[in-house]
Amino acid sequence: MLPYQTLDEASDALGRNLTYAETLWFQYSARKSDYFLYCHTILFLFFVFSVVPLPLVFLELARLTGFERFKIQPKARLSSAQVFRCYKDVMRMFFLVVGPLQMVSYPSIRMIGIRTGFPLPSGWEIFAQLSVYFVVEDYSNYWIHRFLHNKWGYEKIHRVHHEYTAPIGFAAPYAHWAEILILGIPSFLGPAMVPGHLITFWLWIALRQIEAIETHSGYDFPWSPTKYIPFYGGAEYHDYHHYVGGQSQSNFASVFTYCDYIYGTDKGYRYQKKLFQKSKGELKAGGQQNGGSHHISTQDLKSD
Repeated sequence: MLPYQTLDEASDALGRNLTYAETLWFQYSARKSDYFLYCHTILFLFFVFSVVPLPLVFLELARLTGFERFKIQPKARLSSAQVFRCYKDVMRMFFLVVGPLQMVSYPSIRMIGIRTGFPLPSGWEIFAQLSVYFVVEDYSNYWIHRFLHNKWGYEKIHRVHHEYTAPIGFAAPYAHWAEILILGIPSFLGPAMVPGHLITFWLWIALRQIEAIETHSGYDFPWSPTKYIPFYGGAEYHDYHHYVGGQSQSNFASVFTYCDYIYGTDKGYRYQKKLFQKSKGELKAGGQQNGGSHHISTQDLKSD
């Protein structure tokens, strides 16, 4: 709860007039407890899990001709019943694990110094902190993910997430309850190392889940703005990991590709991609000679 009764008190404490964003924040949060504000995280997660994947689900079920060429595994299709079962299972874990975990984790948020007061962070401050959060989460998630692919970790925990060898947006948070708890640690490390404002924390949680939904979408859109992020993995990169499944020792990174490159866990992916590009070039050359054309998908190549 903000320690000011009026906007004038807040302005006097800051020694300046409040910005428009700070005025809105005061009007909304001044009479709300910090715990109540923190619990908004649950609402944001519910919205992201439920709404963000819907356009991707529509493409999966509608099978629009114009978008078929962007599907990474065009031969793999889920029915509406299977899609709904995935969402239902995700919501069960949300209400039984994710929501309660958020509610009881508030003391740790206070301990690391996530603040709710003034001044609000600048755009550059938010960008810098979010960048740190993504890098820290990616590095720590990489090693936990690798651990979950050992025999015990996969059979006891991680195999649940790999039930979808051709993932969809709803499958991003689909996992064993223990994996949800374990992978919550990397998401918490960044804010613990570089604590910021609660608004920054909300943005971090939302963006991280949106990124996970995008990489599990099953579609590789050339116009995606993430294509311009250096070392970003994306849907095709992570889809390969799901396609290979339990035997996969490749593409463990959650966001970026540098860990897989440094530690040599992207060799299988790069080899297959090289074969794909070579086969695609040969087929294109053959099609031109024969006056015809042939379409080859990534799934076709993997099946060889």
